[in-house]
Amino acid sequence: MNHTVHPNHPHVHGEGCGHRSIQHDGHRDYLDEGHMHHPHGGHVDEHRLAVSETNPAVCTPDHGCVAHDRTHRHGPSCGHDSVPHGDHVDYIVGDHLHHPCSDHCDDHGRIAF
Repeated sequence: MNHTVHPNHPHVHGEGCGHRSIQHDGHRDYLDEGHMHHPHGGHVDEHRLAVSETNPAVCTPDHGCVAHDRTHRHGPSCGHDSVPHGDHVDYIVGDHLHHPCSDHCDDHGRIAF
């Protein structure tokens, strides 16, 4: 797996650290201000979800999610955890990823907690 080391990260991620965690490639990553952090030895790796069959990056204008109304707009302060996915950012809504697209949200697949 390719990864990038997050420089100067003093926070220790783990159970009860205050950051939401998700399952990713057989391990647990922690969502921290738009990043997916994975503790690894004495440092923290930056991860991102790959575009895959489980988490596609396609437009789904007929996505009928009822977790929020259609006027909600995802962004840095929308209240949903953000997840790096492929070359963009998605937002966790319920148990799946939303990607803002025009006047709707695309469904980019389920997320495991």
